[in-house]
Amino acid sequence: MEALLHQFMHILRRSGVRISIAEGLDAFETARHVGFADREMFRDSLAAVLAKTLSEKEIFMDCFDRFFDFPLPLMPQTKPAASPDSSDGTNPDLSAMLMSGDQAGLAAAMSMAATAENLSGLRFFTQKNMYALRILDRLGMRAVDTQIQGLIAAGTPGSQEQGAALQEARDRLATNVRNYVARQYNLVGRAVRNEFNEEYLLYAKLNYLEQKHYQKMHAIIMRMVKQLNDQSSRRRKAARRGMLDFKKTLRQNVSHQGLLFDTCWKRKKIDRPEVVVICDVSRSVQRVVRFLLLFLYSLNKTVMDIRSFVFCSDLTEVTDIFRQYPVEEAVERLSSATDIPILMGRTDYNCAFRNFQDQYPDAVGRRTTVLILGDARNNYNEADTGIIKTMSRRCKRLIWINPETTAYWGTGDSEMKKYAPYCHMVRECNTLEHLERLVGSLLRAH
Repeated sequence: MEALLHQFMHILRRSGVRISIAEGLDAFETARHVGFADREMFRDSLAAVLAKTLSEKEIFMDCFDRFFDFPLPLMPQTKPAASPDSSDGTNPDLSAMLMSGDQAGLAAAMSMAATAENLSGLRFFTQKNMYALRILDRLGMRAVDTQIQGLIAAGTPGSQEQGAALQEARDRLATNVRNYVARQYNLVGRAVRNEFNEEYLLYAKLNYLEQKHYQKMHAIIMRMVKQLNDQSSRRRKAARRGMLDFKKTLRQNVSHQGLLFDTCWKRKKIDRPEVVVICDVSRSVQRVVRFLLLFLYSLNKTVMDIRSFVFCSDLTEVTDIFRQYPVEEAVERLSSATDIPILMGRTDYNCAFRNFQDQYPDAVGRRTTVLILGDARNNYNEADTGIIKTMSRRCKRLIWINPETTAYWGTGDSEMKKYAPYCHMVRECNTLEHLERLVGSLLRAH
């Protein structure tokens, strides 16, 4: 049963339930104490250990009902005329259970056979018949078929009646096995589809995503952010410890005659990296801006200090919006241009950069990383690179991320090739994977 529980947790993980190693061990311990006799108690006990949120509980209940489902209709309870022995190659256990209608025994046998075949590998509908045949073979169906042929070939009325009853029971068992495999395919297949959907969203162009994908994208981003927060926290904790300070340690332990009872460590102050984000919020890049800001502002506040500016025809600061509202609501307000005092007309990079230089001269310092998101399409206005050149000299790093593919840079009204020489880094960024790499490189660099 441990193997079956392990497969069940594997299905839960692939369906979207987060289960740590410790929680998995707790589930095994819970199953050992509660047992499997009472189905409802077993289900509720596992749910208390494995499901943490309301959505996870809904997934758990659905997966449990599908996974631990071994329905077997009543079999004819006709006793065999003679107990077959094992000398002729038959399976007396399965034959006896079929003829006596042993529901519990058949369910247990099917459970062990399904566990041995590891139905978690069932991915495509073309595999259903193959797995059903494997389970039937493991149950001993070939031996039962041989016994049925022997009973019918005997020619006596009793043996033929017994053979017909055993054939009916055999067909019902085969039907139930196929139905069970079909239900497992629906369960495992849904998990596989979730994985395929996540992989698609990870590499899909953000500008082409539809509204229905936003909720799933937010969930994926939150999972990525949690990993980045954990990694950054571990690095800060390790760096805070520092190296052993031998001089202070020796001075501290003079009273102990040189025995090193108290150790002193070199401590290094770790400042939060300063990041200034300047985003083009015109229609062509609006969705990329949405997910970038969601990514950055979902990070732990101790990871980086962020100031945000948005522009179209002119530029304004929107940092206060993220201070007043939760991240998701703030991003929605920016996407809909609610309470943002900018002109949503023709994109003007020259005007936006002049506004930034004149109104926020103290925003960029030698410790600041400037992150500009835009397609550099300036509506055929001449690119004024002087401000970008000055900004590049004053800041620590200037990174320009462009949602367009590199083949389109410099074509039409794109001025990307004029801005690029003054940037420390220029990257194509139009998928969730690109965003994750970008934010990860920011944290690693600092």
